[in-house]
This record gives sequence, C-alpha cells and structure tokens, in this order.
Amino acid sequence: MNNTPPTSKLSRSAISGLALAHAGINHVGHKARQLTRDEQQQAAAKDQHEAELGRILFKALNQLKGTALKISQLLSMEANFLPEGIRRELAKGCYQVTPLNRALVHKVFTREFGQAPEHLFAHFDPVSFAAASLGQVHHASLADGQALAVKVQYPGIAASVSSDIRMLSGLLHTMAFGSDLVPRKELLDSIMSELEHKLGEELDYEHEAAQLRWFGERVRLPGIVIPAVVASHSSQRVLSMQKLDGLHLDQWLTTNPSQAQRDHYGQLLFDWFWHSVCDLGRLHADPHPGNFLFMADGQLGVIDFGCTKSISTGFCTSMAKAWRGLLDAGAVSNSFSGSSLNTDKNTNPNSAASFAAVHQAYIELGLIRPELSLHDCETLLLPAAAALIDWQLEPFTVQQFDFKNKTPYPAPDTDHGKTLVKLALGYHEDMPYFDRAYMGMMHMLYKIGAVVDTSNPWLNADTESRYCRSA
Repeated sequence: MNNTPPTSKLSRSAISGLALAHAGINHVGHKARQLTRDEQQQAAAKDQHEAELGRILFKALNQLKGTALKISQLLSMEANFLPEGIRRELAKGCYQVTPLNRALVHKVFTREFGQAPEHLFAHFDPVSFAAASLGQVHHASLADGQALAVKVQYPGIAASVSSDIRMLSGLLHTMAFGSDLVPRKELLDSIMSELEHKLGEELDYEHEAAQLRWFGERVRLPGIVIPAVVASHSSQRVLSMQKLDGLHLDQWLTTNPSQAQRDHYGQLLFDWFWHSVCDLGRLHADPHPGNFLFMADGQLGVIDFGCTKSISTGFCTSMAKAWRGLLDAGAVSNSFSGSSLNTDKNTNPNSAASFAAVHQAYIELGLIRPELSLHDCETLLLPAAAALIDWQLEPFTVQQFDFKNKTPYPAPDTDHGKTLVKLALGYHEDMPYFDRAYMGMMHMLYKIGAVVDTSNPWLNADTESRYCRSA
C-alpha cells in the first residue's frame, strides 16, 4: 500500500474532489430515500447519513495527512459545529491513522541530523507505534538504555497549511449546499481561520519541546506525568521524549475498569484541568483522548503539548465571578432535565447581587457592551444562553457529580441564537481555548463514566486570588 501523502496541489485536489463527488452522490441518494420513510425511519437514516459523510471526509483527510488530518481532530471536538455522526468519524484522526513508510522517515532524519535514525540512536524501531495528524511516533532507546518515544513530523506539512485550509473549507461549503449539516459561511470561515493559526503553532517541535519543559518544571499535581525532552536528539521536525507506557482511553475502557478506577482517573483529569487554569495559568489546549495515557500504576500521562495557551489572570477572575454569580443566583438547573434559568427574585432574594456580578463579569470578558442594562442581561441574554449555562455548570451544582448523567451539549436554538447575536459583543481572546479544553474534558469524563468531586476552589471567593495567577 502506498501511504506516502500527496504533495502536489493537483494530487491533493484530486483526493478532495473524489471525496466531494462521493459525498454529493450519498447526499442526493439520502434525500431521495427520505421521501419514502416515516418520521422514525428518517431519524435513524439521518444518523447513518451523518456517519457516512464522516467516513468519506475522514478517508480523504487520512490520505492527505498533515494539516488536513489535524483539522479532522480539531473539528471532531467542535460540538456546536458539526453533528455527532460526522464528529464521531473524524475523531479517528486522534489515533487511527495510516503511518508513513521507512524511506520518508529516513529522509526527515537525514535532513534534520545529517544521519539515519539507526545511527543517531542505540536502537530505533523503523515501524511507528502511533500515527497522528502531524507526525508519527517510534520506539527508540539511547546508549544508556533510556527508552524514548520519538515523534517525526510528516515532510512538507508546513507548506500545505494554507492550501489545505482553503481546500477543506471549499469541501465543507459544498457539502453544506442544500443541507443543514454544516453551519453558515461566516461561522465556518471564522473557525477555519482559527484552526490555521493553531496549526502554525503546532508545526514547530522546538516550541513544543519548550512547552513540555515548562509544564514539566511546574506541574506539582500528584498522579500527573509529563514526559521529559531529550534535547540532544530533538529538532524543529523531530521530538525525542521519555517513553510513557499506558493505554489511550478507548483501549483502557476495553479492560473493563472498575468504578473506583474510573473515579480515580476522572478526578485526575478534572484536577489537571483546573490546576492548569488556576495554578499554572497555562492550558493544554488540545485535550482529545489521544493525548492522555492511562498508566498501569494509576498515573495519567499527558502528551502532545503542541497547542498550549496562556490564561490571563483577568480572564480567570472574571470567569470565576460569572460562574459563581450564576450558581449563587440559583440560575443553573440541578435536575439535569434541560434549561431552567431562574431569574425570579421572589424565589431567590439573593439573586439581585449575584446577577449584578454576572453582568459586570460579562462586561469585563468583552461578552456584552457596557451599555447593555442589567435588566436586559437578566431577562433577554441569560435566558437565551440558559441551555449552554446549564450544560457548563451542572457539575458544580452538587458536591460529587456522576458524569454518566452528564446531559448532551445543547442543540442550537434559532430564536435564542438570534438574541445572542443581537446582544453579545464578542468574547475574550482566552475563551475559545478555555471552552474547547473544558468541552474536551467533559467529553472524556462522560466516556469514562466517573464520579468526581467538583468542589472547585476556583469558584470560592475567599480563595480566588490564591488560585488565579498570571502565566
């Protein structure tokens, strides 16, 4: 099998064109068959159709590799962007990727170090044990016996970032024609622009090595393991790290872990997120399941620090103020039955001060204009955002939250969406990264089925200043 990624614009366009043709034929057939189905059959067929479109899209992205495949990972985590069926297939980009052949691996090492990997290491396995979007990982060892994981970047990726983004945007725009499966052009363009920026950061392995060292020197959370970098065997395109032995989430779940094990790792994952935000002021901003290893000794390995984001003290403080105000006002459902924003001051006399704090925090975060009155914030903005607020904060309505009961991410509501577009100003620059990482953590905790102590000191006013620090 030829697994060399195509590099010419013509060959890459041919792959996307073939995928587009398959998707178009599939979509036309689906629409025609829906006319003969009853309502229940249509719902089941819609799920199958989404999955088939996802498989067509992932097959093309896997052939293109590089930035195209990285986009597959990132899109799979945008719960409010693509339907579940498509995202489930795209999530294969996290770790189910066809590896490169040996000749290309040698080519990268010769260019970076002037010698083949077999000469650079005491042992180097030419067959990769993991293949991801921007590179693949090989077992190796040094002369002193230290076991390593060596990440090798696919050649030619940096040159294809912009063209791949444009190509995939065109593919998604075309798939959206006559369908409600893909969002409007303005939102699609905004997200693809952000993805291009993030990809630029992840293509520099020297930057990732610096992030690994930064986190490794500062993380003091028991049970979290950050692999050490071997600088002498690393470059801009090759990253040599301490090898961590463990299983990815889906592999670990096949071992039928006990509830106690699920709770243990769930708590580690939850604490790791808040330790990063509140104590470190820097976030691992790519929290998909492929970046965590469940280790036999009960530790959680965190890998792939290509995408990180500093979280400012101002953002941390204002978000804590907003979430604490919403919880204090009793504005969040604790029945897990959907939206239930309560702004009735008669049933909660303390809500006035709490909603005023939320209003002020939203201004500080750049979410609303200062001119938007507290009354309009309470009666128009917050009800329109109630479903999302419930989803975000329901784990904090109880001391211990069972993530098996986590409600699904709310489906878009057209009327509420129009209200938010009319009243909202924008968002803080840290918010997209915080939201994506938070959503990734929620998704993993749900899959783990963990019961987690969610009494987060970040939401405690008395300890706010102690836990919110700048990077």
